[in-house]
Amino acid sequence: MGDLRINRPPRFRRMFWQRPADISAADIPGIGHNGGPPLDEHIPEWGTGGIGTYFAWRTASEDAFKKVPAETAIRRAKRAEALGLTYREYQLEILERGRYLQTEDVERIAQIKARRSQR
Repeated sequence: MGDLRINRPPRFRRMFWQRPADISAADIPGIGHNGGPPLDEHIPEWGTGGIGTYFAWRTASEDAFKKVPAETAIRRAKRAEALGLTYREYQLEILERGRYLQTEDVERIAQIKARRSQR
């Protein structure tokens, strides 16, 4: 039989592994570098300040939206759409103020929409 590897083409050809022209040797990370983002430019999701109670607030916020029954969520989504708000904005208004927005609450709805455009 002999060694069958002799007649095989090489696995890696030089032409497929050539470096693009726009990358120089200085752009390639050195040995031991994992290629991740630079740490000095990264801003975590809780901002530049301390972490504080960020994860507790995030968990509580997620729970407030998850614990709503499906029928209630559908009803609130339809009501929010009729008022020109998103479901999240309508739900936050209920959680923060403890009251449901009505069509007569034109001033408060305008404030919510103005806050939306600032983001």
